[in-house]
Amino acid sequence: MSANLGLVELLKSGKPILSDGAMGTMLHQRGVAFEGCFDSLNLSQPALVADIHRKYIEAGSQLIQTNTFGANRYKLAQHGLDIKLVEINTAGVELARRAVMASFKNVLIAGDVGPLGVRMAPFGRVQPEQARAAFAAQISALAKAGADLIIIETMTDLYEIVEAVKASKETAPGLPIVASMTFTRDNRTLLGDPPAKVARRIHEEGADVIGINCSGGPNQLLTILKQMKEALPDGLFSIMPNAGWPEQVEGRIMYPAAPEYFGEYAQSFWQAGACLIGGCCGTTPAHIKAMSDVLASAPTVTIREYSDLATTSVESDKDTLLPPTSLAKNLSDGTFVIAVEMDPPRGLSTSKLIAGASLLAESGADVIDVADSPMARMRMSPWAVCSLIQRKVGIETVLHFPTRGRNLLRVQGDLLAAHALEVRNVFVVMGDPTAIGDYPGANDNYDLVPSGLIKLIKQGFNAGLDHAGSDIGQPTNFFVGCALNLNPVNMADELKNLRRKLKAGADFILTQPIYDPALISHFFKAYETEDGKLPIPLIVGLLPLASARHAAFLQQEVPGIDIPEGVRKQMEASGDQGAHTGVKLTIELVKQIKPRVQGVYLMPAFGRYDYASEIIEQIKT
Repeated sequence: MSANLGLVELLKSGKPILSDGAMGTMLHQRGVAFEGCFDSLNLSQPALVADIHRKYIEAGSQLIQTNTFGANRYKLAQHGLDIKLVEINTAGVELARRAVMASFKNVLIAGDVGPLGVRMAPFGRVQPEQARAAFAAQISALAKAGADLIIIETMTDLYEIVEAVKASKETAPGLPIVASMTFTRDNRTLLGDPPAKVARRIHEEGADVIGINCSGGPNQLLTILKQMKEALPDGLFSIMPNAGWPEQVEGRIMYPAAPEYFGEYAQSFWQAGACLIGGCCGTTPAHIKAMSDVLASAPTVTIREYSDLATTSVESDKDTLLPPTSLAKNLSDGTFVIAVEMDPPRGLSTSKLIAGASLLAESGADVIDVADSPMARMRMSPWAVCSLIQRKVGIETVLHFPTRGRNLLRVQGDLLAAHALEVRNVFVVMGDPTAIGDYPGANDNYDLVPSGLIKLIKQGFNAGLDHAGSDIGQPTNFFVGCALNLNPVNMADELKNLRRKLKAGADFILTQPIYDPALISHFFKAYETEDGKLPIPLIVGLLPLASARHAAFLQQEVPGIDIPEGVRKQMEASGDQGAHTGVKLTIELVKQIKPRVQGVYLMPAFGRYDYASEIIEQIKT
């Protein structure tokens, strides 16, 4: 490789170019606080910065990026250093140049330009011309200092990166431009733009190389790269992933992906169409060395051959979704699932809720179901509870989503809120009538029956459309459950309703609680007689009995529940040990029905999650 040869020509020469890894990670490892200004180290600790450049060159980097990621007027002003903008950027290039000269290797120097750190209009107060001027000031300093190219990286706003590219073309017209965006977990930019749109827009603005950096680990960025490559087959692409999603361990930010893992992905990046490859947050010279070893033996191909080497088909923008939920994956894999219902608190305190969810998770529950205003009683919003449980306990949830009391506007708004909070399992039900609850005079109207809501979610939202057929920007990926009564007054009507829900797209079934395993056999016989095998998983509801009085109440006052006489007699004979008998009976019932169903849905009475925990542990053994 010759540094005198232009970047674009090098990238088209048939071999990948290896960039460096994280500068900030390396500086932090050497004791520099995150709160400080990394860019000012070009002036205050030049030897430290130069040594990191040297280590990356020794690891195999053929392109290194200057320590100027935050050296723009807005970010420098936060440290009172905006008057030293030119000095800091110039020193950044000079330090990199000295490291290259000392290595006696041909290594390209990329002037590193990061986000401004302020919001642009229409989402902030900085106007496009102001942003472009800020970028131009930094890029001008980098270009005059002798950078071989400009890399605009870790951008979250497509408007902002466009202004940065324009500034570079106007200020340093002779320098190649790498323009790189970062993506969220759902493979979209922070403002919701899909990879294909990003690639086309950056290309239209005249960037020489379209990049993806930061974001998640190699696996996510490989997926995004393939989508960009399909949208722009002849484009040049760079890819520089984080070492996985960051985790905070004992006050330190840790990245899980090992160097060997990066080495394994280097070949895949090259085959999928990336001709400039490197690392971002969490990566070190060890990661670059691992990729260098692999890429040294990479085959020489032309740009047009990249797409032929790729082994995985690329999905369209409309199909760009998060991975399936854990519940969806478990049911798809045939895993026997244990779900447990929890009620939201009546007030503000969530400590008992989190403690109960933690107990259930530790016992082996697969998912927590969160009811919505059970018995039409006032409770905390369930999607907030779902979000709290998922964030604080780390177990997936199922959001109960009744149609009663919600008009079309609220239904769709609540769904979007739930999805934004990463709550993707929903259980659609009619809901309890308000007449039986705390506010009998409250509005009880609804615009959709359960089958209609399932259709809205599965055929509308999951396709990227609202109820009116308007684009919502990107598809959701809800996994939707429907309700079933295994002991209905009229089985023909119950099956008719079930068929509507299945046609609408329901993914799984949760039943009302049963106490007689024969009800499952009766249901399957009735369904299979007319419709064949049930196409979706059946998860059977179980409500452990707490006492003989509890059993009598359920038998006499709750529609759809029929407790066999033998069970009621056992509860009567158990006296004050009724709860323990109820646990024992539930465990026995699970053993009887387990061969026929794909899971159980425990509904612990009176908040006795300890009993549910005991049942789970017995089921798991």
